[in-house]
Amino acid sequence: MAANNRRMSGKKGAQVGSGGQRRRGLEGKGPTPPAEMRKGHKKNRVASAKAKQAVRRPTVRGRGGKGTSELVVGRNPVLEALREGVPASTLYVQQFIDNDERVREALQVAAERGGINLMEAPRPELDRMTNGLNHQGMVLQVPPYEYAHPEDLVAAAHDDGEDPLIVALDGVTDPRNLGAVVRSVSAFGGHGVVVPERRAAGMSAGAWKTSAGTAARTPVARATNLTRALEAYKKAGITVVGLAADGESEVGELPALDGPVVIVVGSEGKGLSRLVGETCDHRVRIPMPGGAESLNAGVAAGIVLYEAARRRR
Repeated sequence: MAANNRRMSGKKGAQVGSGGQRRRGLEGKGPTPPAEMRKGHKKNRVASAKAKQAVRRPTVRGRGGKGTSELVVGRNPVLEALREGVPASTLYVQQFIDNDERVREALQVAAERGGINLMEAPRPELDRMTNGLNHQGMVLQVPPYEYAHPEDLVAAAHDDGEDPLIVALDGVTDPRNLGAVVRSVSAFGGHGVVVPERRAAGMSAGAWKTSAGTAARTPVARATNLTRALEAYKKAGITVVGLAADGESEVGELPALDGPVVIVVGSEGKGLSRLVGETCDHRVRIPMPGGAESLNAGVAAGIVLYEAARRRR
């Protein structure tokens, strides 16, 4: 009997009591996982670092909320808005409209841009939509602007491996000034603009036009409370610099522009509000040998942004 067992043990195949271990071993471990999932691989280390970074700085885009939809009224304003790339959802054209060059070009630009609905409407309907304004048979609907959150601007700078360069506006109510600031921020490599939610200009069609298209790539964040937003920036290690006619030093003398900085610009005439001014780490002035009392927000922001960009080269 023992000899018989020895002869059987020499046969191929799984032995009694193996539990199919040999068969499972032959099945393999499946396809090779991608490099990002293989422990010790360079791509795995990079992916892990990015994941940890995301935990430290969660993506919060969109928490700034949305603005309200807007109507651009009149043939010239509608055509200019379309030429400047102002976002638009619908172009309303009056039935039996006098088809002049402006109407033809507006229809052509809207068709070329794509994504804009063309709607024909009777005059009474356009009168109702515009509350009786002189629409000249053309109305352009601008969708609500989606604001970023102030934290998004810092995250974007860190993602690019750069020190944050941000402009905050305090009490600036002219949309054209906001558009000019957005344009300057884009020109000098800034990471965005922060505006208060109340008593301040928002990203209207006028701001879009003045930005000359740069608003499409330069985010505007909206803060419920500007003072608290600036304090949060300070806790994140960012220096807050306020522009004031009676500032303690001149812009060219401020070393802080070399690093992470938020430049706060007040309204023309009134300047910074008291709480915002007290929150600033530094208050600086722009020397004006010509004797002007103040500069508008767009010009003032552009001067300081240039100085900051020059030092960061």
